[in-house]
Amino acid sequence: MSNYRFKKVAVLGAGVMGAQIAAHLANAGVPVILFDLPAEGPDKNAVVGKALANLGKLSPAPLASKSLAQQIEPANYDQHLDKLTGCDLIIEAIAERIDWKKSLYAKILANVGPHAILASNTSGLSINALSEVLDESLHHRFCGVHFFNPPRYMHLVELIPCAKTDSAVLTALEAFLVSTLGKGVVTAKDTPNFIANRIGVFSILSTLYHTSQFNMGFDEVDALTGPLIGRPKSATYRTCDVVGLDTMALTIKTMADTLPTDPWHPHFTIPDFLQMLIDAKALGQKTGAGIFKKVGKEIHVLDLASSQYRPSAGQVASEVLAILKDRNPKTKFKALRACAHPQAQFLWSCFRDLFHYCAFHLADIAATARELDFAIRWGYGWNLGPLELWQAADWKQVAIWINEDIAAGKSMSQAPLPAWVAAIDGVHGGDGSFSAAQGRALPRSANPVYARQRFPDPLLAETFAPGETVFEDDSVRLWHDGDGIGVLSFKSKMNTVGDGVLAGIQKAIDIAEQQFQGLVVWQTKEPFSAGADLSGVLASLQEGRIADFSAMIGQFQATSMRIKYAQIPVVAAVRGMALGGGCEFQMHAARSVFALESYIGLVEAGVGLLPAGGGLKEIATRVGLNPPNGDVHAGLKPYFEAVALGKVSGSALEAKELKLAREGDVVVFNAYELLHVAKAQARAMAESAYRPPVAPKSIPVAGSIGIATFRMMLTNMHAGGFISDHDLEVSTRIATVLCGGDVDRGTLVNEQWLLDLEREHFVALALMPKTQERIAYMLKNGKPLRN
Repeated sequence: MSNYRFKKVAVLGAGVMGAQIAAHLANAGVPVILFDLPAEGPDKNAVVGKALANLGKLSPAPLASKSLAQQIEPANYDQHLDKLTGCDLIIEAIAERIDWKKSLYAKILANVGPHAILASNTSGLSINALSEVLDESLHHRFCGVHFFNPPRYMHLVELIPCAKTDSAVLTALEAFLVSTLGKGVVTAKDTPNFIANRIGVFSILSTLYHTSQFNMGFDEVDALTGPLIGRPKSATYRTCDVVGLDTMALTIKTMADTLPTDPWHPHFTIPDFLQMLIDAKALGQKTGAGIFKKVGKEIHVLDLASSQYRPSAGQVASEVLAILKDRNPKTKFKALRACAHPQAQFLWSCFRDLFHYCAFHLADIAATARELDFAIRWGYGWNLGPLELWQAADWKQVAIWINEDIAAGKSMSQAPLPAWVAAIDGVHGGDGSFSAAQGRALPRSANPVYARQRFPDPLLAETFAPGETVFEDDSVRLWHDGDGIGVLSFKSKMNTVGDGVLAGIQKAIDIAEQQFQGLVVWQTKEPFSAGADLSGVLASLQEGRIADFSAMIGQFQATSMRIKYAQIPVVAAVRGMALGGGCEFQMHAARSVFALESYIGLVEAGVGLLPAGGGLKEIATRVGLNPPNGDVHAGLKPYFEAVALGKVSGSALEAKELKLAREGDVVVFNAYELLHVAKAQARAMAESAYRPPVAPKSIPVAGSIGIATFRMMLTNMHAGGFISDHDLEVSTRIATVLCGGDVDRGTLVNEQWLLDLEREHFVALALMPKTQERIAYMLKNGKPLRN
């Protein structure tokens, strides 16, 4: 089983989750069959067909490329059950009805292959109860595999074994989920709602309770419980709307029905306002109204006093805001508890009851505190898990405060804190994370798949060896692990590129050519690079240092060329944004390795400039040396549209479609494996006696005819009001560089000719007032100005 291969997967149920799980399998290149009930009429697969068509309408997009929808094979339970025999993994994702699930299992049982794994995507039903209908021979190949919505983007998958699940099955499935699908796997015990929803829904319930106790508005609560406390912008009530109020009610009911002895059981009730909204079919985002609704361009919120909607205007009191902006958790929590303002007391009460609940149930629901904290971080998008936050705020002191509030009758439950809470100083440390069931710290999983993660997602108090530094300055750090591959990381804000980074890259390549087999450009956190340091660009222009500015562009181009023609392979390890100069660097690398969620674009047009770090040169060179059907202009057209419109790919796969990534570039699905794969690529090229490409001396260009053709298209867009005067100026200059300048079609040029054109037109644009207005606006507002 350790060498198990998931060659084909079936997903049962083409609802919102099932279709999106199938979509993500297709993203990963896994052949997938999507099943649902047969439709009436001639097309028995119409139910699945409709679900697949809907994938293209969802936002955020479930598919990394729309073309991948055709990779999902539609099927129905009446005609195609025999296709299950060829599937190595079958994921059931139908509605949360245990009787429906059991009925489906009985229907498919005869067609489940002898080695296939059957897994339920249930969000909280008992895995052991579901296994009762299965043949005994299948029990060791059955488990829960709970994806979070939307499956492409949410990192968490909960893996829930039943009593007889084979450990080898779990190991193989975990490796597949982690490496192939890019997920963060948390193994949960088979308890109602598992870990993430058990804790996450309780957090919402406690917020509901304290909203009422402190007589607060929903918009006020959301202002308090979002980014200010390290949680997503959707905060609490907006999250409920996104999830669906009917789904929230069902999850609360599951807790009420299945946890009768829970000390917090009296609070597992659906509030009157929530039932009122559900009865009115105001279910949240999917129906256009819930706790919040959009009225024109305004967001309105339900007012409980009037049962009517009013404009959302929740504000955080200044004294509470000052507390929440304190970066020291210890002083923050001390001040929060001491502050008499109702908003501060509301927050302390929510935190206190959440900490209390997590400690009380840790032994029952999770092997260690690690699983609990990762489940909430990865499944609910919190910066820190609840127990991490408690530890950061001073474990022992917070425990004293919780006990005091329990004794004073302030907490939601009078259940005592477990004895282990007082015996430790925190749940996470260098020796692992605390197991309440075993009374000791346990290390991370020994599953071999995690050897691919040089820097896994760290918990509080966890550190990982930083590697041996070769050189470091204010802009970059070059380091290695003694494996023959150097790693270069930027240190600038958003990993932007200025003089220091340019010099650092060139120095790193000089050193790598002497000391290493290869060099990987990898950042310690996203993005890969937001491009050139615009503040430095604008300062040079405003101070009249035009010669310095032009020299900086020359240095940028020289750095890109140094990457391309280095004597060792330079591999770009990209995750997050690679915009402008960041995109140009990866275009010049011997190979790029992308995390799936990489957003690539040459976006300089948005600030009135054009790519001048070798990006347009590289496009003109690639197309000129390998024109489709011998037509250079036709080959340039998709590139021109992408650059002139500042298109940014929605994924690494889409970057290949935009031709900003090469077909031979590698896409990995787990961002924590990016460095491992990039190093392996560099090493493989080095082991293959890598030589840099030979500089082309004769590049055919589209010339003046190509420029005129692009200009005609631009003139029509300008006449139609689709682009401004300055857009026309910028786009014409982009076309001029891509076409090799005002020369005859088919003229042969070299790379330096194209670089000189880039630099000439970049400097000309930079000196224009409207470009400088765009740069200043972008720096101030974070979005482009169309002037």
